[in-house]
This record gives sequence, structure tokens and C-alpha cells, in this order.
Amino acid sequence: MSHEPSVSATIETNLFITVSGPPGCGATSLCTRLSEAMGCPYVSGGDIFRGLAEERGMTITQLSAEAQASDEIDRALDRYLREIAEQWGAANKPFVLESRLAGWIAGDRADLRIYLDAPAEVRKERIGGREETAAEMAVREVNEAGRYQSYYEIDSEKLDFYDLHLNTARWDQQGVFEIVRAAIEWYDPETDEGAFETAPVDVR
Repeated sequence: MSHEPSVSATIETNLFITVSGPPGCGATSLCTRLSEAMGCPYVSGGDIFRGLAEERGMTITQLSAEAQASDEIDRALDRYLREIAEQWGAANKPFVLESRLAGWIAGDRADLRIYLDAPAEVRKERIGGREETAAEMAVREVNEAGRYQSYYEIDSEKLDFYDLHLNTARWDQQGVFEIVRAAIEWYDPETDEGAFETAPVDVR
């Protein structure tokens, strides 16, 4: 069942929003729509990683293997994302930051932290046309989770601090956007009784 978009595609807000989730969860689609509706920049950790691979003349799988051998790549990327989070967290302007660790890295600088997911088979089907195979992406997920635990003591399966957790297999892209849009538009800092805390992440 498809639905027409809302009459207005504009979201009036100054919230700093993070979006996280595994490959194929629909984060790119949501972030693109949010960026357009909010009239704000959108930074993707995945895009940065792919750009780095391209600069080095490597595939994503090859760069992932290199990152597995040394913490230099991950830490450099995460330091960059932390700088972005610090900048936009103090700007009082709308912004969207997307990466597997965006919610952790931004911490309490973010106004709304979102986690997207979908069953593994659904995500595999969605990523069918990408550079990485589903098997390669699954290996990368496991390796990244191990590195997050080793470097930062982050349990990537700990999801209870996210403000919104959606299974994107249950709605189409417009439906997911409308749910998140409602969360943004109904957010009122005066009635906000508090977000879940996360420990600071040392990305040095």
C-alpha cells in the first residue's frame, strides 16, 4: 500500500539528529529525505569511508581489511565525526549525522538519536546492487562490531539509549519518513523529561 507524501515537505526544526543502523537498514534514504525537508546539511560516515577507499584506489572490502589490521582508519574517521558533532551540537541549527556510531559519538550533543534496522534477509535484498556482496557486508558488520568493542568498549547491540528504534521492513520509505517526521515535529524541549545517557567515547 502506497501513500502520498504530506502536503508540506518542510520540517521546521533546529534539532541535531543522528541516524544509525546496519547496511541496508534504509538510513541513506531517510537521511536524504530529512536533509531536504529540514533544509540542512547531512553527513554520512559511510560516504566518507567510501570516499577514502576511492582515494586510495581500493574497494570497500579492501579498506575494511586494512582497518581491521590497524586502528588508524577507524579512529581518524571517528575523530572527524566527533568534530562535526561538536560543531553542530553547539550551532542550534538543524543537522543530520549518519554512521554506525553516530549516536554514541554525538552523545548528549544530539537532540534526537534514531536507530534503523530490518531483518537480515530484507537488508541483503536491498543491498543486492551495491559494490559489496551481502556476504562481504555481513563480515564487515561483525568485524566493525569487534573493533568498536576493542577500541571504545562499545557494545553495538546496546540499543536502549536510542530515542527511536524502527524496523524499516514494516513501512515503505515514505512511511518511515513520516514516522520520524512526527517524532521531530512533536518534540517539545519544555516537556522533554530526559534522554538515556551514554558514556563519553574517547576517539583519540
